[in-house]
Amino acid sequence: MTRIPHDTKTISLPCPGGEVVIARSGKTLTVSLSYLAAFGMGERYDTLNLKGRTVICRVEEKFCFQGDKSYCPAPFFWTDTGFGLYIDTCEVTQFTFGEKTVTVTLPEHADIVAFSGTPAEIVRQYMGLFGPAVLPPEWTFGVWVSANRWRCQRDVEALTERLERYDFPASVVVLEAWSDEATFYIWNGAKYTPAPNGGALSMADFDFSGSPWPDPAGMIRSLHEKGLKLLLWQVPVYKKQGPEEVPNLQNDLDREDAVRRRLCVAMPDGSPYTISEGHWFAGSMVPDFTNPATVDSWFAKRRYLLDMGVDGFKTDGGEFIYSPQARFHDGTDGRTGVNRCARDYTERYRDFVGPERAIFSRAGYAGQHTVPIHWAGDQQSQNGELRSVLRAGLSAAATGILFWGFDLAGFAGPLPSLDLYRRATQMACFCPIMQWHSEPDGGQFRELMPGGEGNNERSPWNMAEAYAAPEFLDEMRAWHKLRQALRPYLWEQAQKCVAESRPMLRPLAYGWPEDKQAALCNDEYMLGDDLLAAPLLDENAQSRAVYLPAGRWQDFFTGAVCEGPVSVVSEPNGKIPVFTRGIRICDVEFDFPVV
Repeated sequence: MTRIPHDTKTISLPCPGGEVVIARSGKTLTVSLSYLAAFGMGERYDTLNLKGRTVICRVEEKFCFQGDKSYCPAPFFWTDTGFGLYIDTCEVTQFTFGEKTVTVTLPEHADIVAFSGTPAEIVRQYMGLFGPAVLPPEWTFGVWVSANRWRCQRDVEALTERLERYDFPASVVVLEAWSDEATFYIWNGAKYTPAPNGGALSMADFDFSGSPWPDPAGMIRSLHEKGLKLLLWQVPVYKKQGPEEVPNLQNDLDREDAVRRRLCVAMPDGSPYTISEGHWFAGSMVPDFTNPATVDSWFAKRRYLLDMGVDGFKTDGGEFIYSPQARFHDGTDGRTGVNRCARDYTERYRDFVGPERAIFSRAGYAGQHTVPIHWAGDQQSQNGELRSVLRAGLSAAATGILFWGFDLAGFAGPLPSLDLYRRATQMACFCPIMQWHSEPDGGQFRELMPGGEGNNERSPWNMAEAYAAPEFLDEMRAWHKLRQALRPYLWEQAQKCVAESRPMLRPLAYGWPEDKQAALCNDEYMLGDDLLAAPLLDENAQSRAVYLPAGRWQDFFTGAVCEGPVSVVSEPNGKIPVFTRGIRICDVEFDFPVV
């Protein structure tokens, strides 16, 4: 690893693939090198191999069809020829990956860090710049069930009843529609005396009688007894209530306190910065997590949730800085805040919940491996979005994000087809995090994309019922039980990944950079050291070509053995092609009719 000061004009560095020349002139950096493929730059939905692309490194919120936008970018890449580069800045940068050069537009004061070695060595050194990766609890490697449609305690009880009735294993329940939708820390319908002057509330301050959540602590105890953990949805704003919303006195008090004590991001004249029109939560103020007083106040209000047994938070949003004029407590401004704000937000939640709980984030920036779990944000239930999230997961992994998942088969718009749901479930089964997620009946974006006849629940049992295909439930149960059987392997690999600073999901180029076919492969991956998965990405696909790099490979389902490097046509009878390095991963009965 070589740290290059910002005043360096030209430097030559030896690399496995040949000499690399780095030249700097003002805000332009030119890297001359030989390479077939480049990887990284954070979570990228439009490509895995960056060669031939221009990439802007800016945190952006984009609802569905992300294209070249990214919730979680990073100014870092590595090549198949053993070179890596990180631009040490939180300001927006631009990378153009040409045939024999990479051109970077960057701030004049930014330092450069260059790396040389294998992909594993480069990614490990990059991760080391920010600190060690964080290991999430073992229970995070089970099945996650999530929705923005469970709006009362009875809904949660009905969910657990159905999990038991249909014999579906799960380990995590994520509630989105649990709060007053104003403070995001008070259970909907709970009675309490508002706390002025930034004061916190405790469990003793609440009367839940008459609330849709009459006994949240008891509900959580019941979930724990059933082996289920609970995460609650969060968004980092002092919300501006809309004219159609019920006034919320506690939210008003929190906003007043944030302005009075300067707990929120500000403008140069000291007035609060607010999210601009046309964006999510427009008009809301943004907590300034560079201010210790903000951190103390924000989490004091949420401490009682941990006291009642909440196991973590879904830390949504964070892509809220749209003006370079925004000012932060630590003296920085919106030029760095555009990227840094999301990372500060998720890091503070990580510190708050501690190692025994979990957070689940969509936004971040360089070094985001120090926040343990991420998901790929919002997608519609369309086949192209499945390809998109696969690229996102592999590019995130190439940037050192260890633990990642996605809303299988998307969460927005009409229900997915059974075929899409099947193939997405199979891919999710062989990802670090496996989750299905539903929006409300009718769709929370019904004006833009109405759900099919108002039915938007993405549970396996609702899919089977909606399509009048009861046998589909047996098929989906098999994949959920397979995931449960994989948990010992996943947990073993997760601990190893953290200890060795290695992503759990890996593009083939990570392990076989010298293999041209592996370096160009963008639709297969390793899950840990011993599993290779090749998702079925085409509609109604029954087979696909699979490239197996050097080594001995065994079909996960049939036991057939072959020696790589070799290309094979896998016809797995409706199952995702999966191969192991010739070892037994788990024992599970896996025989079902495909609908």
